[in-house]
Amino acid sequence: MVGPWVNLAGVPRLLRVVLWITVALLGAGALAAIAFTRGEPVSAIWFVLAAACSYLLAYRFYSAFLAARVLGLDDTRATPAERLDDGRDFCPTSKWVVIGHHFAAIAGPGPLVGPTLAAQFGYLPGTLWLILGAVLGGCVQDFVILFCSLRRNGKSLGQMAREEVSRRGGMIAIVSVLAIMIILLAVVALVVVNALKDSPWAASTLFMTIPIAMLMGVYMRFWRPGRVLEASILGFALVLFAVVAGQWVADAPQWAKVFTLTGPALAIAVIIYGFAASALPVWLLLAPRDYLSAFIKVGAILALAGGILIVRPAILMPPLTRFVDGTGPVFAGKIFPFCFITIACGAVSGFHALIASGTTPKLLMREGHARLVGYGAMLMESFVGVMAMVAACALHPGVYFAINSPAGIVGASVEKAAATISAWGFPVDAATLEGLAARVGEHTLLNRTGGAPSLAVGMAQIFSGTIGGDRLLGIWYHFAIMFEALFILTVLDAGTRVGRFMIQELLGHVYAPLGRTSWYPSVLLTSGLIVGGWGYFLYQGVRDPLGGINSLWPLFGISNQLLSAVALVVATTILLKMGRGRWAWVTLAPMAWLVTVTMTASYQKIFHPDPRIGFLAQARVLGEQIAGLPPDKVAQAERLIFNNRLDAAVTALFVVLIVILIAEALYEWYRIVSGRKVAVLQETPHVPTQWAEVGG
Repeated sequence: MVGPWVNLAGVPRLLRVVLWITVALLGAGALAAIAFTRGEPVSAIWFVLAAACSYLLAYRFYSAFLAARVLGLDDTRATPAERLDDGRDFCPTSKWVVIGHHFAAIAGPGPLVGPTLAAQFGYLPGTLWLILGAVLGGCVQDFVILFCSLRRNGKSLGQMAREEVSRRGGMIAIVSVLAIMIILLAVVALVVVNALKDSPWAASTLFMTIPIAMLMGVYMRFWRPGRVLEASILGFALVLFAVVAGQWVADAPQWAKVFTLTGPALAIAVIIYGFAASALPVWLLLAPRDYLSAFIKVGAILALAGGILIVRPAILMPPLTRFVDGTGPVFAGKIFPFCFITIACGAVSGFHALIASGTTPKLLMREGHARLVGYGAMLMESFVGVMAMVAACALHPGVYFAINSPAGIVGASVEKAAATISAWGFPVDAATLEGLAARVGEHTLLNRTGGAPSLAVGMAQIFSGTIGGDRLLGIWYHFAIMFEALFILTVLDAGTRVGRFMIQELLGHVYAPLGRTSWYPSVLLTSGLIVGGWGYFLYQGVRDPLGGINSLWPLFGISNQLLSAVALVVATTILLKMGRGRWAWVTLAPMAWLVTVTMTASYQKIFHPDPRIGFLAQARVLGEQIAGLPPDKVAQAERLIFNNRLDAAVTALFVVLIVILIAEALYEWYRIVSGRKVAVLQETPHVPTQWAEVGG
């Protein structure tokens, strides 16, 4: 047995060796085709093969090494779900449901939007980072942090930092994580709002998924307990119906008016949803919605991979574009460091550490399940990122830049945009842009920044090339929008619940009952506080004249990767205390890379003289221009100046806090390694499991 994904038990050893050598050679050949093909479009099939072979090898060998040598997973230990089962947060759950929940919770806008935005550099840098970064960094972080939390009654990342690093470092980590969490959730919510606003088809479809998820929760808990397959089939069928019904809503004037929502109205709706998802019992909305979303997500990505194999689209974007010099229209900045903060969740994501130390460890029935859930789910997310890169780069480059570039750069009319983009060397005409928008059922696709619409167009073209042709392009486009929004909202609800746990932990030091996760007054109060925090930034982003993405997405990338550095600092400390110092490089190496990238990006975003890159430079330029602006533009300029200065201050705060935490950790490591301090682990005592062997 080599793992639940790659079970070769009973296969002769020689045949297994030949099989794995074949997989390795096929993967190496596919990566070589992606990296070295020049002068002609490369087939998308190579991307699927390169990713799949790399993941198979990584799961079979590297994750097995981590599980056995580095962590020492022990299935004889009772997990928190067994010892602390309360029916609300600690719930023993099948590993297949847990991986669905975990994958749905971690797979937010990062693996979809990040690769799509980073495609402006060409397909090569982002694709290599998605595969290698995940295998050596993101999967390791998720797996190790999940294991550490599992051994500590599901404690949060901040709690583990306080207990294992130092009390001062732990408090810094808790404050840092909470502040970063607020920014992360605001940005993921903003992506949803930008994708759904003024689209009754998309908004009504997504709205219908909420009662569908609640129906599944009631079905599995009361009507047909344990009938997971039945509930899955029912939920999947209802979601497909919701996509088709969305077109009926859009075609009915009275209903279209109800679901044609502005940005501020959608922001309020998302805030209300976030509060409900945090306060309601996990079995009623969070778990069934995430499980349902996982079915849609995995199904859509596998269907996309299958469509790529059938349609075999050519990758029309070059491996490297002219915008590697930092002058990109989608966002400004060079490949290093901005490719590595723009693509966050698909390679390495600090947000995952919050889920791995929040809801997920409270559900696992066996320690051994952590390998599948922690390492395996991240591999699936990386594959999502690769498929997003393929879908974006299979678009005509002129169409890609027309959708993703803001009006201030390419113009607000299709004629102006077509002329500007053609001058860059990516020819496109106005008729092409207008015709594509009409075929997908939208008024316009121009200036739809944020990555989600262009990805949906790319996916729709691949799907329609398999089934339905142009006549189903609109259905496929809105299915892709729903698919993306489900990705994002599941991060929002799971992240809000994790943020609620963190606030309860802090307030518990002031008034003990507030620290009890099961005390409902505390649940309501802390849910309101965390939602109010990210809701403020969401609403400001919605009102931002540039759409919010331009200012908040770089901040999202920096804060997300800084959070990953925090997680890897804690993981390294715990490995040293476990006496596994010889293996500490598995977390130390990706931590060093992320610190280098994020510190460089943070410095440039604060102090770079180019106003398209530096927050303070942009604020200064706007301040110089404000005197000559007409009165109706002054308020917008003042709002942009405030937003840029706030972004600079928040980035600086994050950097200072993380530097202090790293200094605390380095001192702790020195004392442990030099023998000046006896390493004391804060693990819960070993309690033998009372359960029989669990198969699922």
